[in-house]
Amino acid sequence: MSKLVAGNWKMFGDKNMISEIKKIDQHCNEVRCEVAICPPFPLILSAYEQTKNIQIGAQNCHTDINGAHTGEVSAEMLTEVGAQLIIVGHSERRQDNYESNDIVKLKSEAVHRAGATAVVCIGETLKERETDKTLSVLQEQMLNSLPKNVNPLNTVVAYEPVWAIGTGLVPEIDQIRAAHSFIRGFLASTYGAEAHNVKILYGGSVKGSNAKEIFSISNVNGALVGGASLKSNDFIEIITAASNSI
Repeated sequence: MSKLVAGNWKMFGDKNMISEIKKIDQHCNEVRCEVAICPPFPLILSAYEQTKNIQIGAQNCHTDINGAHTGEVSAEMLTEVGAQLIIVGHSERRQDNYESNDIVKLKSEAVHRAGATAVVCIGETLKERETDKTLSVLQEQMLNSLPKNVNPLNTVVAYEPVWAIGTGLVPEIDQIRAAHSFIRGFLASTYGAEAHNVKILYGGSVKGSNAKEIFSISNVNGALVGGASLKSNDFIEIITAASNSI
C-alpha cells in the first residue's frame, strides 16, 4: 500500500507559514505516497484553498456536532473548511487535557460521522516501556479508543511512543517492528481481513536522516511527523523517503 506522511504542526505556525505548505504541495505533484498537513485551526481553510496535491487535516475535534461547548470545534465544522483527516488521542491531549480512551473513541466516531478519516494515536510512556507493559498498553488503548467501524478509508492508527515525541529519542528498529506487528495482528483479529490495509503510522522524532530506515520496517505504512514538518525542506526529505520506499 502507498505510505502516508502526515505533518502535525501542533500550536505552531502563522499565516506566513502557508508558503511552506505551498512548497510542499508543489513538490507532491508526482510523489508515490500520500501527504497530509494538520495545521492549527485558523490555517485550515487557507491551506485547503491553496493546495491541490496534499490533504489538509486537523489536530482535534469535539465529540458533539454542536452545542454549548465554549472554545470547541466539531468534526463537521472542520470538514466544512477542508479538513479531510482529523487526529484524535494524541498523547499531548491525553496528558494535558486528561482525555481518556473513552473520549478518544467518541472523537474518532465523531470524525467518521463527519465523513473524514480518523488518525487515532496510541503509545506507551517510558515507564511502561521499561516495565514491559508496551503491548498491554497498546492493546488497552486500541480496545477502548478505536471506533466501532474500522476500514482503510476511515481510520489510520498512529503508533507514537510518548517518550520519543519531541525528544530526539527513537526506539530501536526491533521495538518499532514488534509494536507495529502487534498492532496489525490486533486490527486483523478484531476487524477482519480488511484491516490488513489499514495504515499504521510511526511517530516520534522522525526526520530525514532516519526516515528511510523506519519506512523499511514491515507494517510501517507512513509517519506522523511533528517538528520536522514545519520546514518544507525537512518534510520533503521524509516525503521523498516514503515515496522511494514503495
